[in-house]
Amino acid sequence: MLTIGEFSRLTHLTVRTLRRYHEAALLEPAVVDEATGYRYYSVEQIPTAQVIHRLRELDVPLGDVQRILRSPDPGVRATLVADHLRRLEAELDRTRAAVVSLRRLLRPDPAPIRVELRAEPARTVAAITAVVAEDDVEAWFAGAMAELEAAVGDGVTGAPGGTYDNSLFEQGRGHVLVYLPTAAPIRTGRVHAVTLPAAELAVATHVGEHDGVDVTYGELGTWVVRNAMSVAAPVREVYLVGPKDTSDPAAWRTEIGWPVFRVT
Repeated sequence: MLTIGEFSRLTHLTVRTLRRYHEAALLEPAVVDEATGYRYYSVEQIPTAQVIHRLRELDVPLGDVQRILRSPDPGVRATLVADHLRRLEAELDRTRAAVVSLRRLLRPDPAPIRVELRAEPARTVAAITAVVAEDDVEAWFAGAMAELEAAVGDGVTGAPGGTYDNSLFEQGRGHVLVYLPTAAPIRTGRVHAVTLPAAELAVATHVGEHDGVDVTYGELGTWVVRNAMSVAAPVREVYLVGPKDTSDPAAWRTEIGWPVFRVT
């Protein structure tokens, strides 16, 4: 048997941590002396302690650690670990995108954004629409786009896109539309034909991951204000190059089009 101090040195878990794991029924000593309260561990418990140590280094919550350790099914354990790793990877992606955006904002001499004024004709597309909370847009978008792709199939005639009501940005909830251009829009499930009205657009291209698109929005908005224009309708986005086209985020391109009119 090993004293708690010896076990601590072998596992790189502090005595305080081992006591906390005992209280949480996560890693219980092999023996507790009833007279002294001293905790003793077996060498067979070292691998378990090491697994706990690694999981906690990955910020796996104690409850999930318990489920992983107590599950007799290796497949269930692997699934629980994989789910947490996906959450960590998503958090890392968000952190990286935030760093890129911050560096862009803090550049001493930022290059001026390139803006094109474009007359966009009316066109009919296959679309899915809904009122969505801002925090739910990403998940809703993924489901809607998958449904659109299944419905349209090989009939896609251009890049996918979306329109976003002002209330989504101003109030955190608003009308969202995603679409696929197609020569013959069909109606099935949530998919139906929508005519995007003709519009005069101020267009800029966002480069990279969509998480940093707010910086491009700000730069485009600044250009619109400085050129005595005002937004006249929901913002439009066109996804020229995205994750389905290339795994390199640096190659992704999102076109942002603000319907505008000149302020007299």
